[in-house]
Amino acid sequence: MMTLTISAWWRGFSIYKVMSSKNEDGFTSSFPIQWTEDCRKSTYPPSGPTYRGPVPWYTINLDLPPYKRWHELMTDKTPAIKLILNSMKDFVNAFVPSGKIMELVDRKLPGLLSHLPDPCGEEIEGIAAVTGIPLGEVIAFNIFYEFFTLCTSIVTEDKEGDLLHGRNMDFGIFLGWNINNNTWVITEQLKPLTVNLEFRRNNKTVFKATSFAGYVGMLTGFQPGRFSLTLNERFAPSGGYLGILEWILGKRDAMWIGFIMRSVLENATSYEEAKNILTTTKIVAPAYFILGGHQSGEGCVITRDRKGSLDVNELNPKQGKWYVVQTNYDRWKNPFFLDDRRTPTKMCLNRTTQEHISIATIYDVLSTKPVLNKLTVYTTLMDVTKGHYETYLRDCPDPCIGW
Repeated sequence: MMTLTISAWWRGFSIYKVMSSKNEDGFTSSFPIQWTEDCRKSTYPPSGPTYRGPVPWYTINLDLPPYKRWHELMTDKTPAIKLILNSMKDFVNAFVPSGKIMELVDRKLPGLLSHLPDPCGEEIEGIAAVTGIPLGEVIAFNIFYEFFTLCTSIVTEDKEGDLLHGRNMDFGIFLGWNINNNTWVITEQLKPLTVNLEFRRNNKTVFKATSFAGYVGMLTGFQPGRFSLTLNERFAPSGGYLGILEWILGKRDAMWIGFIMRSVLENATSYEEAKNILTTTKIVAPAYFILGGHQSGEGCVITRDRKGSLDVNELNPKQGKWYVVQTNYDRWKNPFFLDDRRTPTKMCLNRTTQEHISIATIYDVLSTKPVLNKLTVYTTLMDVTKGHYETYLRDCPDPCIGW
């Protein structure tokens, strides 16, 4: 049952002090520190109350027709996707009790399927067929990530020049709070849908990714030996709602951000090519693309509005800039005063030092509250050069902030 109570959102949440600092980019900020904890240590390999469990692997065979590629996965995950879609419908109907919104979804969205980029439309059609879920609802599930994704992403370079990329996927804010166990409803329902995917063509790995079953776009992934890529939501006045409305009404010169991520992971042949595509392609919603490579200095955060790049924040290890961090706020602005994950992330990276950065210590940083929070679905760790990719489901036991 979805319970939308403001008091529950704030449970376990307090503000202790205000600090001022100048970060390594030269921006001065004053920020409140939420309830937090000291930087975690020795949390890897994952165990204990913050570790929900491993994420299963599935193979997506790109040699199959798009209509058939997801059948095995969706056969396993149909009950879980039906559960989350019912929760989404409950949420929508709570605001528009007449049911007209879902009626429009079922009646109108299927007519837009042919306008989705190849092969996404045909893949979505295949998912609807194997699950028995109305096509309009599967389409809605595939655009719903443009609205409610948060996240923390890190790209670091160690002393040997090895690029490491980690991320917490935070998802489900404002989509119903369960007062019985202090969790976000959608966040919890996404955990059984979380899967690692190995996309293969001609019996060779094309890319690996972590996604939610039923969603054919990508939010986290890498091409072994080439680059890694994560997506964080960016809040802006001309945001995703406007882009989605324009797209539905017929202005379709922009790419959905999950689909452009999928296209880059599947087709780009280098870090520089990926960077160029992500910097210049028009997109439906503002976003942060966090990109890591495999050579020294190849790492950046691309801050995007819908039409182009506003900023590219790059690694510069020769000048001592050995990491970049992105949450959900422009780096030249203060984070929202109740949601400063940026400061503790940087603090813990600085305490770790470049000499000691590793997959294990990045996991420590991403396990430190409030970087880890009630919205965290999973943590992914990537080493492009070594071809190392792993993902873990997460929990944030109380006391833990709501986001």
